[in-house]
Amino acid sequence: MGLFKRNPFGHILFLKKWLIRILGTLSHRRFRGFNELKIEGSEIIKSLPDKNVLFISNHQTYFADVVSMFHVFNASLKGRVDSIKNVGYLWHPKLNMYFIAAKETMTSGLLPKIMAYAGSVSIERTWRSKGEDVKRQVKMSDISKIGTALNDGWVITFPQGTTTPFKPIRKGTAFIIKQYKPIVIPIVIDGFRRSFDKKGLRIKKKNILQSMEIKAPLDIDYENETPEDIVKKIEYAIEQHPSFLKVISKEELKRNNELNKKK
Repeated sequence: MGLFKRNPFGHILFLKKWLIRILGTLSHRRFRGFNELKIEGSEIIKSLPDKNVLFISNHQTYFADVVSMFHVFNASLKGRVDSIKNVGYLWHPKLNMYFIAAKETMTSGLLPKIMAYAGSVSIERTWRSKGEDVKRQVKMSDISKIGTALNDGWVITFPQGTTTPFKPIRKGTAFIIKQYKPIVIPIVIDGFRRSFDKKGLRIKKKNILQSMEIKAPLDIDYENETPEDIVKKIEYAIEQHPSFLKVISKEELKRNNELNKKK
């Protein structure tokens, strides 16, 4: 790799590699130390093609979710199944890996800007800006940027566009799937909201079991399924359909009862 070789977004790959190494080393204990990350299904990662793969996930914090995925994906590519033991897997990280994030979030400070260089595809949200609800037209340049990232490698997206659970899936994700026809891998995460603050930078509580389940690719008929059909599949795949509310309520009740018995 040439010292000044760049990706399609103009980022120098040598610099991106070192940013991932440093940020990954600094964050490793957040998922294997202060807290533990239970991983399921990571053997799927190694069988995926090098590009045009879209990971869809529920969202619990701004940054911890995606950082954990960088750890799990790179560890899996180095042969570690359901484990991020030994951070050496980041010495040669996958450099064509991106995540979709709000532009205002990724420009809100020095650390977000550094993380943006490490892999963000920054877009303008059409439904929210500076904490207020808005209605804006989708920028075709933003769609094009996502397409560029898919053509170059893997892309992580949080199709609800918010860390609030059970919010609707944004149809834009379905349109991107129909247009670029990526392999779509669902991921379900949990525990991050209890472990970290909303931004996912500050550890809120230690000894929390975090979980990440990587599921088999979605079966999608790109030509004949409507965006609404795809949205419905995404809701169920990342367990954000309203029907999952009852299941979670029962689990929360059981957890609270167990805590009360220990007191």
